Amino acid sequence: MSLLTLDGVSHAYGRQEVVRDLSLELVDGEIGCLLGASGCGKTTVLRLIAGFETPSSGTIRLRGETVAAARRCVPPERRRIGMVFQDYALFPHLTVAANVGFGLRQDSALAQRRVAELLELVGLGSRGDKYPHELSGGQQQRVALARALAPRPHLLLLDEPFSNLDVDLRERLSLEVRAILKETGTAAVLVTHDQHEAFAVADRVGIMHAGRIEQWDTPYNLYHRPATRHVADFVGQGVFLPGRVLGAASVAIELGTLGCRLPGDIAGDETVDILLRPDDVTHDDAAPNQAEVVAKAFRGAEFLYTLRLPSGTQLLSLVPSHHDHAIGERIGIRLDVDHVVAFRHDSVAAG
Repeated sequence: MSLLTLDGVSHAYGRQEVVRDLSLELVDGEIGCLLGASGCGKTTVLRLIAGFETPSSGTIRLRGETVAAARRCVPPERRRIGMVFQDYALFPHLTVAANVGFGLRQDSALAQRRVAELLELVGLGSRGDKYPHELSGGQQQRVALARALAPRPHLLLLDEPFSNLDVDLRERLSLEVRAILKETGTAAVLVTHDQHEAFAVADRVGIMHAGRIEQWDTPYNLYHRPATRHVADFVGQGVFLPGRVLGAASVAIELGTLGCRLPGDIAGDETVDILLRPDDVTHDDAAPNQAEVVAKAFRGAEFLYTLRLPSGTQLLSLVPSHHDHAIGERIGIRLDVDHVVAFRHDSVAAG
């Protein structure tokens, strides 16, 4: 049985529909993420799951029980859902230990052991007597996580939990949060606009656009097997090269012929757009295809080169940083494509 199920959920503020016929499932111990640009509806979905909003249509179920529908809404306090907010929402007048224990109903030795256990888990075992203002932003976020975990919720919701932190701390803390959730076996739904954060934390990610989930899948499949043009554009980097379908298993593009299995709705002799990621384009001095370096970005171990083909089409390539080529230089390239992603040439990218 799924832990969390959203089935055809829609929600509107007045006449503005912000969530449209949205469905997803999450099993015990799984971490899901709603990923999308600002205004796509992802935070509203979190509020619907928590019980702060009621869907206008569709149902939300927790462990098989309907907790929200058009005519039913179980109050938030009865859903056994924990929440970690963007601004942490710690009580400034309470110590770290008192903040963590705030959601526990009893003031007992059992509650104290639970608080001590969680503080150790989040790496703050010696900080229980401190106050929030005495902690760094990352430490405050750990306290907020420990407080949400204290009552042993069925599900944890995290609303842009790392957005107030600097980049290095955000990346490190996101991995720590994933490890803590996995150690405790806690299922969670994360909301973010940062795909690096989403891919670091989540087992399954839903790409949201205009109130809908375009694809609910593993990070690997979102990158290598995007279901829609919007997902392909939104996730990672890449360019589209025009191609001509030669048959059910091959496409001709400017750099040669690619063997592939095309979707059944794409016919022979049709014009398609082929997605090429930077890791699909390999620098090879012996390759017959040449491209001009028009831009470069140093990334430590790699350069991200923007290359121009003889036709004027540009593409991206990740190259080890000891291959330091000048702007205007021509270099050899070859394709190393494991997953050919094709869309009809007349399909318009959403957004």
